[in-house]
Amino acid sequence: MKAPEAGEAAEAPVKKTTTRRAKPASGAATEVKAGAPAARPATKASAAKGKVAAKGTAEAVGSADDEDVDDVEPDLVDPADVVDVAAVEEVEADTPVADDEETATDEETEAGPAAAAPAKAEDEDTGFTYSDADDDDAPAQQVVTAGATADPVKDYLKQIGKVALLNAEQEVELAKRIEAGLFAEEKLAAATNLEPKLRRELEWIAQDGRRAKNHLLEANLRLVVSLAKRYTGRGMLFLDLIQEGNLGLIRAVEKFDYTKGYKFSTYATWWIRQAITRAMADQARTIRIPVHMVEVINKLARVQRQMLQDLGREPTPEELAKELDMTPEKVVEVQKYGREPISLHTPLGEDGDSEFGDLIEDSEAIVPADAVSFTLLQEQLHQVLDTLSEREAGVVSMRFGLTDGQPKTLDEIGKVYGVTRERIRQIESKTMSKLRHPSRSQVLRDYLD
Repeated sequence: MKAPEAGEAAEAPVKKTTTRRAKPASGAATEVKAGAPAARPATKASAAKGKVAAKGTAEAVGSADDEDVDDVEPDLVDPADVVDVAAVEEVEADTPVADDEETATDEETEAGPAAAAPAKAEDEDTGFTYSDADDDDAPAQQVVTAGATADPVKDYLKQIGKVALLNAEQEVELAKRIEAGLFAEEKLAAATNLEPKLRRELEWIAQDGRRAKNHLLEANLRLVVSLAKRYTGRGMLFLDLIQEGNLGLIRAVEKFDYTKGYKFSTYATWWIRQAITRAMADQARTIRIPVHMVEVINKLARVQRQMLQDLGREPTPEELAKELDMTPEKVVEVQKYGREPISLHTPLGEDGDSEFGDLIEDSEAIVPADAVSFTLLQEQLHQVLDTLSEREAGVVSMRFGLTDGQPKTLDEIGKVYGVTRERIRQIESKTMSKLRHPSRSQVLRDYLD
């Protein structure tokens, strides 16, 4: 069909607007796809308002618009502006339309900002190869919730569960990046004069190695938890065991050699177990025992459990000594070292109304009956001493420590009274003879039984 002349088209202005489609998730009103029924009435209505004389011309314009609505750049002019229908028809007729281009345009529009970030990273870091694991190197954003958590262990397990596990290929790739990062850090530390471009590249490689290290650590935190569960109930809290195991995991990441061909978890298990057992040896016991002795105690406990299963009874020290290649006396000594101390304030019973210390006898405590007897003896002794002279009572009291519990020598007593030690000995002998008289000693003999 022949297009109308320019003059005729000028008399029939058409208000035409194009709207680029947004993401479906945005919730905003979206433009229907080209060829949908909503596009044709809008075009015909605007053509009718513009008083288009030829109906066929309007249909031709509408069909052309339906085919190329997505390929036309958005018109930023005021909607009230008039668009030359003939000119638009001629441009659209010359514009090729391909299904591949429409599909690519739709995918690019729907991807939105999420697809822009990786592309930007590739442009900035030209010359370095990215892997699928690079997108997870950045720490995940954590949502802070109000209020304190009631179970810190559950909260920790929930946090580490967000990181996906790694396969063998990903572990090797991360290990290579870690090794490259360490090499770059050594180069940066040793070199003084580096070209700016080379320095930037080394800094980027070092930073990438640190990201890979964090990724490998976060992906294996659940391995630490599984190993720490085996050591619960031995004097340390579960979270403390996890933290000590994490230190061993860090050491394993630094020492891992991917060229050996085994998985990282196999290698890291030994470092994690060593870190946990060393921490238990240093911190779990109230009385610290050296690490080498803790290993002997653990070995003795393992052999004792095994022999208990084999013999059906508790093994004797001689049997344990033969199995461990040590003397029976050494076995008994090691068993004493392995005993755990218990607090005297440990509650007993279901109600916890009594403590363990209530059942332990205090050998140094004074028995009430003995305390009463001792008090009566002191009273009787003072009554007997009152029958003596002041000097005789003083010499006997100082000689036997009846006053302060510290016996004094004859010389010390002689200096107090200003006489010789021989004179003090004579006074002591005379006084003891008086005290042995039945009138004085009978009341004291009853306390000798």
